[in-house]
Amino acid sequence: MKEFIISEAKVETAVLVGLITQMQDERKTNEYLDELAFLAETAGAEVVKRFTQKLPTANSVTYVGKGKLEEIRQYIRTEEEEEREVGMVIFDDELSAKQIRNIEAELKVKILDRTSLILDIFAMRAQTANAKTQVELAQYKYMLPRLQRLWTHLERQGGGSGSGSGKGGSVGLRGPGETQLEMDRRIILNRMSLLKERLAEIDKQKATQRKNRGRMIRVALVGYTNVGKSTIMNLLAKSEVFAENKLFATLDTTVRKVIIDNLPFLLSDTVGFIRKLPTDLVDSFKSTLDEVREADLLLHVVDISHPNFEEQIAVVKETLQEIGAADKPVFLIFNKIDAYTYVPKDEDDLTPATKENRTLDELKNSWIAKANTPCIFISARERTNIDKFRKDLYGMVREIHAGRYPFNNFLY
Repeated sequence: MKEFIISEAKVETAVLVGLITQMQDERKTNEYLDELAFLAETAGAEVVKRFTQKLPTANSVTYVGKGKLEEIRQYIRTEEEEEREVGMVIFDDELSAKQIRNIEAELKVKILDRTSLILDIFAMRAQTANAKTQVELAQYKYMLPRLQRLWTHLERQGGGSGSGSGKGGSVGLRGPGETQLEMDRRIILNRMSLLKERLAEIDKQKATQRKNRGRMIRVALVGYTNVGKSTIMNLLAKSEVFAENKLFATLDTTVRKVIIDNLPFLLSDTVGFIRKLPTDLVDSFKSTLDEVREADLLLHVVDISHPNFEEQIAVVKETLQEIGAADKPVFLIFNKIDAYTYVPKDEDDLTPATKENRTLDELKNSWIAKANTPCIFISARERTNIDKFRKDLYGMVREIHAGRYPFNNFLY
């Protein structure tokens, strides 16, 4: 009998590149690269090496300096010689068409930036027609200024023997290469206008759906990506929304009716935010974010086990400001208290306590003391403190409901 050899599917390997600039110190750069590594892992790549460089600003030609680019090239070549091929190099910021072209010519591997990686994950996660349309539009917006590099293999692109001076060389891009470019640009622009029309129709449908939801208070879950919004949704609504420990597991807004005691309200689960979220994506996901804009109460979920959760809170607040939803009442939910860790301080250690030394109780007291926003500490997975969470949520929704519909007395 013939034996079958099962070969494992090869995982693509990736190298990450980040810059330490005046605006971004080493600690911050490392945090961004950790997040980039998680993004790469979500997209299905394995990170094998990281490179960082101190520069005042990114190099306009090759993003990093010549020496650093040579170092990355040497590393890729060494890995290839040892038959550990590097599949791609991922840069932590958005690259221009010129930068991608120059880096690709030098390194001769696939080059991705943070935006294209996020778009790739979005394309992988999109399920409904709405999400697919939004992702496709964002991809075209990203691709349009970078079209030129897709056609560098056409000889005439660089210097076609176009009409004119008769010297053969071209100042711009004469010849068939240019025609091909123009054609592609036209196709993409036509496709984009078609997608925009489609999205406008979807917007209308969504608006009608929202109108038909009647006299119910709307509550929206917002927060950074991978903080546990969908898990809380499943807990409250007893629904089966897809939840996974990956970035951007949720792309489609899910709305469920939740009843606590005798009070029904609508709860919507939305797409998570992330640092350096491409502006094209915020525009494309307008219909998803309308749920947030039209909500009466925002449940801002925070992953307290993340070392930089305070920065994540700031990113979410900033994004809410951008989409015009910063003035809504907010209920802060600190999730994942079961995964919270801290470094205990020695009794004889006289140095001032840092963020890493704060116990969960100290953290709770400091946040509860900032009484401008109501907050609660829970663990959705372990169901810790959930009863108090339901009770507090009931109180807040009831208050909004009584103010909005004073004669609707089914509450009492």
